[in-house]
Amino acid sequence: MHELGIVFYIIRDVKKVAEEHRVPLVKTVVMNIGEVSTVVPEYLTDCWRWAADKEDLLRGCELKCNIIKAVTTCNACGAEYATVEHGRKCPLCGSEDTVLKCGNEVEIKEIEV
Repeated sequence: MHELGIVFYIIRDVKKVAEEHRVPLVKTVVMNIGEVSTVVPEYLTDCWRWAADKEDLLRGCELKCNIIKAVTTCNACGAEYATVEHGRKCPLCGSEDTVLKCGNEVEIKEIEV
């Protein structure tokens, strides 16, 4: 379970931002989690609850996860399609010359104080 390690990085980054802006308490952290990022949002929120409550700044803070759908672009025909449904092979032209456009994100979107 790598989600615990990710939570420690989130906490580190939130604490840094809070310190820079002299924020005494954070209420909510909103994450963008890509559909193919290998992060399991339920595991992330479970780890968050355990780790965040150990920090005065984050005690009771909620972690919300927005799931970003994975979209792939075909370099051969220019089509964009759902990655999870079709994989790497373009469903329109059959090319495997494709690039993941979005859906691999693991990023802090916002911090509510």
